[in-house]
Amino acid sequence: MALSPERLASLLAYCRIEEPTDEEQATLETLYDAAVSYMDQAGIAQPPEGTPRRAQYDLCVNFMVLRDFDLRDAVITGGTVTDNPAFRSMLNQLKLSEPIVSNLDTGEG
Repeated sequence: MALSPERLASLLAYCRIEEPTDEEQATLETLYDAAVSYMDQAGIAQPPEGTPRRAQYDLCVNFMVLRDFDLRDAVITGGTVTDNPAFRSMLNQLKLSEPIVSNLDTGEG
């Protein structure tokens, strides 16, 4: 999924990156695609623009991108790494409030 210039600007602001190198931008775009795919596989469809759910969705995607961008060179030994509680809460809320689509609506039933 291609990032719009507005969405890229928002993501860069969240990550506190003013002038990304070509390599950084390519990495961020790949991480963005992976985060959107993760949300889709978690059963969370991208909500319409301008809705409160879209704001939550974008924050979750931004969180995953920044986390993975920051940890791309990290090596963690010992201990347990857990999700940020605010992220987990928001992700759970999005999953629980996802509109239900029946098989009749998808043509699979």
